[in-house]
Formats: sequence, C-alpha cells, structure tokens
Amino acid sequence: MKKLINAVEDVVKESLAGFCSAHSDIVRIGEQAPFVQRRHLTLGKVALVSGGGSGHEPLHGGFVGQGMLDAAVPGQVFTSPTPDLILAAAEAADTGGGVLFIVKNYEGDVMNFDMAREMSERSIATVITDDDVAVEKSTFSTGRRGVAGTLIVEKIVGAAAEEGRNLAALKALGDRVNAATRSIGIALTSCTVPAAGKPTFDIAEDEMEIGVGIHGEPGRRRVKLKPAAEIAAEMVNAITTDLGERARGEVILLVNGFGATPLSELYLMYDAVRRPLEAAGCVVARSLVGNFVTSLDMAGCSVTVSVLDEEMKRLWDAPVHTPALRWGI
Repeated sequence: MKKLINAVEDVVKESLAGFCSAHSDIVRIGEQAPFVQRRHLTLGKVALVSGGGSGHEPLHGGFVGQGMLDAAVPGQVFTSPTPDLILAAAEAADTGGGVLFIVKNYEGDVMNFDMAREMSERSIATVITDDDVAVEKSTFSTGRRGVAGTLIVEKIVGAAAEEGRNLAALKALGDRVNAATRSIGIALTSCTVPAAGKPTFDIAEDEMEIGVGIHGEPGRRRVKLKPAAEIAAEMVNAITTDLGERARGEVILLVNGFGATPLSELYLMYDAVRRPLEAAGCVVARSLVGNFVTSLDMAGCSVTVSVLDEEMKRLWDAPVHTPALRWGI
C-alpha cells in the first residue's frame, strides 16, 4: 500500500482539517465535534444534514455550502458516523426551521441517523436514498444501496431549501427525486482501505465487476473486461429496464468516477452512455461528469439517470456554491 498519510488512525482527522482550511470561505469544522458545517447559516431555513463513512470524497463534505448541505458528518473510512456526532451536527446547523437528514441506504447509516433523530428534541425528517439498481440486497444494506444519486437529491432539495420551503415539503421533494433516480456502477480494480493495507477484493487484470458498490461490495457478476460501448449499453439497459415507462423525456445524466479513473475515460463513457440512453427515449437535458462519489482509489465509474420534471430542472439549475459543485454564482 502506497498512500500519502502520516498514521492510519489520523487519516480522517487530518484530511478533514485540510479540507476545512482549504475552503475556509465556505465551510468550517464544527465547534463541538469534527464535522463540516456551512460557515454562514441562514436563520430560519431548514437545515440539510447528510454524512456517512469517509472515503467517498467529495461526498458529503464537498457539498456543504450555498444551495446544498448545511452540515456533513464524516465517519471513519467506510464506517458510519456515530449518533452523537450526527446529533451535534444537527444541533449546530438548525437555526429554527428544523432539520432534514439525507441518508444513503446502508444499515449503519440508517440506524445511526435514526438514533440521532430519536435523541434530539428538534424537528427532524429523513430522506433515504436507494438509487442503486445493481442488487436488491447486499451485505451492507437492506434493500437498495444509496450511491451517486444522493448528490442529485442533495442538490435539488438544497435549492428548494434556499427558497424557504418547510420541512414537510422538502421531505416530499427528496423522496420524489430519489424515486426518479437510478444508478449502477462498474469496477476495474479494487480500492485499498488504509486500515486494511491491502485491496478489498482481488480481481484479475482482464476482469471487471458489474454492479459494484461504493465500498467495494460485490455486484451482479464478474465478467471479462469489455469495450466501453458494450459496458455502457449494459449499464443503460439495467437503468432503463428498472425505470420502465418512466425512462422517457428529459433526464440528468451523471457519469461519476470512483477515484482512479481519468477524466478522459469518464468523458468517453459519457459519450458511450448517452447514445443508447437517447435511443431508449431519454433526452439528456443536464449533464455532470467527474469524481463526485468515490471509493478511495478504485478504478471504474457509475452512471446515474434522474428523470426530470420542470420543477426539478429549475432547482438543479439554481445557484450552488460548495467546494465541489459550483455554478450560477
């Protein structure tokens, strides 16, 4: 294992310190606990709080700022944050409008965010993201996993929160966006968790994993490496089949890297995905390409398709200013 670290046990703490220092105009470390908080909160606005295990950067801390999250709670690498840390973030972010948790569907995340909600005396609602079509159940989750589609939920709901919508309305919107969103990922290599010191799984040079999770969980199956066009066609088919009749009209297309895939390959995959997606009846109205929901140093990518209505498109286009996502400002 070759990594730019000092000590394994300090990786998350030192990375968080560097992140908040580098983006000190937008975020800061929580005063009472190590979480990421928006530097300038809006009085009375519903606070959006998300989080999960580290190792997926820029998710979630990179999306704290105007137009998205008010706080993000990092756990250790691939480990859910503790309920007391989540509670501290919620209390720090709430300025009187209540709190909306946006939680990926992993058992540890769901359980700990739910415990934090029960411990709090504040008004808190929860949106669970479960956009992964690869498997119905994995060793990490009950039901579908929440993956890169979480970004789309955070962006659209974040824009609505900036408009001053109440907690119930934001919860309903988040559930609606999640229901319109599907993702699937493929891996060419494993990732290496610093504490483990070796790859999470072994995969041959001529193999790929279809439907891999963002923690390196197994997917649908392992197959021989294919040309990008064939990979893209299979990913699109999985998504459009799952969406059924909803796979029509305008969509957001997100091609997301897992951390070690060059942008040139991600753009190549975008082109390879767009062709069969449009042939299936979708119109790519909005696009996003890059490393946004990663798996440490894994090579591979995921494809996310979110079916748009006019309100969702307007909220997606609304200004956002975070360390990892910026437009319209």
